[in-house]
Amino acid sequence: MARTAVRDLTTGSPLKLILGFMLPLLFGMLFQQFYNMVDTIVVGQYLGVNALAGVGSTGSINFLVLGFVIGVCSGFAIPVAQKFGSKDFDELKKYVGNTLWIASAFAVVLTLATCLLCGNILQWMQTPDKVFSEAYDYIFVIFLGIPVTFLYNILSGFIRSLGDSRTPVIFLVISSILNIALDIFMIVVLKMGVSGAGWATVISQLVSGLMCLVFIVKKFELLHLKKDDLKVNFYYIGRLCAVGLPMGLQYSITAIGTILIQTAVNGLGPVYMASVTAGSKVGQFMCCPFDAMGSTMATFGGQNVGAGKPDRIKKGLFCCSAMGVGYALLALGVAALFGGKLAMLFVSSSDLESGIDPEQVLTLAQQFLVVNAAFYVPLAFVNIVRFMIQGMGFSQIAVYAGVSELVARGVVALCLVPYFGYDAVCFANPVAWVLADMFLIPAFFVCFNRITRHMKRSKA
Repeated sequence: MARTAVRDLTTGSPLKLILGFMLPLLFGMLFQQFYNMVDTIVVGQYLGVNALAGVGSTGSINFLVLGFVIGVCSGFAIPVAQKFGSKDFDELKKYVGNTLWIASAFAVVLTLATCLLCGNILQWMQTPDKVFSEAYDYIFVIFLGIPVTFLYNILSGFIRSLGDSRTPVIFLVISSILNIALDIFMIVVLKMGVSGAGWATVISQLVSGLMCLVFIVKKFELLHLKKDDLKVNFYYIGRLCAVGLPMGLQYSITAIGTILIQTAVNGLGPVYMASVTAGSKVGQFMCCPFDAMGSTMATFGGQNVGAGKPDRIKKGLFCCSAMGVGYALLALGVAALFGGKLAMLFVSSSDLESGIDPEQVLTLAQQFLVVNAAFYVPLAFVNIVRFMIQGMGFSQIAVYAGVSELVARGVVALCLVPYFGYDAVCFANPVAWVLADMFLIPAFFVCFNRITRHMKRSKA
């Protein structure tokens, strides 16, 4: 085992360990968002607002499917982190081996289902005819790349579960640079349209996944499997599904709410679709620290549960929450001062096609971004507390937070948008975050008390 690669989060200062683990993860997420942003920038600047609206209209269904993949993969990594924390490396390898089988099966089924139903899904979402072809061309390619998404997220999840959050960052930096080059080449040079942006993303993620594989083979002896480790064992598969599926469903349940909102936005027309797309892209970039904090809590919680150290779980949660609140206030200031300028990255100021006024798009995008940023403190707790609960092994409980978000977004989309229009759209996410926190914060203490009693009984 390469000792320099792994990091034990069960000893030492929680604050220093959390920062050391989180910062590389944050940079990786920023680069990942960066090359996702490049797709949108190139599409908006070279293909126009309608193409931008078409790509943007796929965001919620993209989140529904790929969010499920990411959630499942994150869940599969939690038993690995727990076994690493308890230093049970034989069990760890068996979890890894069975994860490879079940992830492969999921990848095949999801790819076939989404590609076959792609057109129907866009019709169910009431995607306007004006942008339907662009939306279809882009999301079909993304769905074809689902196995690649599994490859990267499974392998990077294994690496992070052993405490190495730095190496995946290096691979994402390389793939992001490749993505920029491929975006420009496929859209500007080859004239492939929005499908070129999709292929650039898929190919780049394939490269990062293969780099993770090579790194594991060369550096992580702990993850080198024997024939027995690859035997299908329904105990391990059951345990993996019990943790992974709820996490995947949590993402998907949340995504269903965003689909309802996107469907409502689609009914408002291309101007509002492009505005939400631009505002959401900037918001996703600004929210990367919250995502990094959440992923850090999942690994931190998993390792310390495995090591039987509940006090460190509370200390880690407190330290990360303080960082989350501080960043949320800073992000609100940035959104209020520079939100409109940041949104300009996604809309050409000279693009007047189809009667769309880019200045109106920028104004509406600024409104969307600032309203959401005003509620970043609740969002911080959604990520930090939910992922800690999942790291502790209570993925099923965390699903209910997703249900709360679904209910909130559903009420806004079906009941408020028809009467209040775009103003209601801007408040959909904040309402969802607040309702999720009302469930998650009490749920954490219930889970913490339960795991503490279990550990005391085990030591007795």
